[in-house]
Amino acid sequence: MSLKKNIIANYVSQLYVTGVGILILPLYVKYMGAEAYGLVGFFAMLQAWFALLDLGLTPTISRETARYCGAKMSALAYRQLFRALSCIFITIALVGGTILWFLAGSIAAKWLKVDTIPIYEVIFSVQVMAVSVALRWMTGLYRGVITGCELLVWLSIVNTMIATLRFIGVFISMWIYGFTPTVFFVHQLIVAILELLILYAKATFSLPNKINLPQAIGFSFSPIKPVLKFSLAIAFTSAVWVLVTQTDKLILSGILPLAEYGYFTMAVLVAGGVMIINGPISSSIMPRMARLYAEDKHQELLSVYRNATQLVSVICGSAAIIIAFFSEPLLYVWTGDRELAENTSLVLTLYVIGNGFLAVSAFPYYLQYAKGNLHYHLIGNAVMAVVLIPTIIVAASYYGATGAGYAWLIINFLYLVSWAGYVHHKLEPGLHTRWLLVDIIKIVTAPTLLVYTSKKLIDTYYITTTRLSELMLIIVVSLLTLIIAVMSSSYFRMGLFRFISLKVRNV
Repeated sequence: MSLKKNIIANYVSQLYVTGVGILILPLYVKYMGAEAYGLVGFFAMLQAWFALLDLGLTPTISRETARYCGAKMSALAYRQLFRALSCIFITIALVGGTILWFLAGSIAAKWLKVDTIPIYEVIFSVQVMAVSVALRWMTGLYRGVITGCELLVWLSIVNTMIATLRFIGVFISMWIYGFTPTVFFVHQLIVAILELLILYAKATFSLPNKINLPQAIGFSFSPIKPVLKFSLAIAFTSAVWVLVTQTDKLILSGILPLAEYGYFTMAVLVAGGVMIINGPISSSIMPRMARLYAEDKHQELLSVYRNATQLVSVICGSAAIIIAFFSEPLLYVWTGDRELAENTSLVLTLYVIGNGFLAVSAFPYYLQYAKGNLHYHLIGNAVMAVVLIPTIIVAASYYGATGAGYAWLIINFLYLVSWAGYVHHKLEPGLHTRWLLVDIIKIVTAPTLLVYTSKKLIDTYYITTTRLSELMLIIVVSLLTLIIAVMSSSYFRMGLFRFISLKVRNV
């Protein structure tokens, strides 16, 4: 499957999933209420924290699947590894889901700041969350197989279908049975079961046929030993990732009233769109880079790496710049609530800039993942965790959501300018300066100046009166920003030049 097709399919899917997930949220608040939406935000946070139990197994099965597809692993060894990992996944899902189920009462009564929702309804909602989170986490194993096989077009179609059922289909259920948290979370549970069954079937079909194996698969944990070091390295970095990205949300869920937490969650969700947009690129290039490294194609690996960086700088960079400068108008256009937009815009600006830094600083990890050595990533994440987690706890405790936003922005900036350079120096000497200046800074500088100037001119000479007029202004500036970013990228310019030359030759 073409890498470009995989990336395009992923982007179409992710844009749809992200777009429908964000656009639908004001309707949740309108029909369910802000406090009930706070439970939805808490549900999203629980899913992220559940990833701590992954132990690096999902990226490991994805990488080993890519190696099997690259003829670097026998079919028997691969099936044995998959069986061992399946048992671990099922066990962890059962244990984690059960613990969360029994903690539901304490969470509802002692942690969440609930005002109007009946406590029994909150407890039931958290219990259903426990089952849904466990089931959705189980899909990681099968997603890893499908991603490693580079069946990303198929996966994108399924993601789109599931997102439609999850975000839009739930309104049908609530329209029939009532706009309550109970109905919402029961619907999510049903969709989680369907998603698990579909991905399980596809992953099983993609595995090597048992009939063609030289011997029975059997059962043993010994196939895990060769990849244990790599898996544990990813487990540590995944744990740190959850800690650094979710600590603020956990702390604030116990500090803010549930309604205010819902509004905070909305701002962070919009900012998180930058990282979600980055997802299709990383999920597409990681198995491809792993295969290129296994095939000793060093220059092709670096070409994929740098071109993908430019792609992220163009798309994620443009999105982050627009959201940062137009945070208040965007929130107003989205929700129709001017007061909410004013109170939440600064938090959105801080988080989206921090996420922009994070999107590009993740690239050295992709390089280490392809080479199967996460030594430097372990050290970098450990240092980041030691600095960021206490900073966010203090900032969130004393200054609320705004304090957490400033901590997030500053630490991610420092990580990009310091540790990413060190990793590049160790793995690919001479790469970092070109990567930073050509593949990132050169691309985002002109769009930043354009958006800054546009915002100043709009604020000075143009007074918008309606949500539609503000939306049209944002769309126009966004298109100009994206065009400027594209023209600032050598990768895109060369592609455009080749396309024009081909058309001219065919005339």
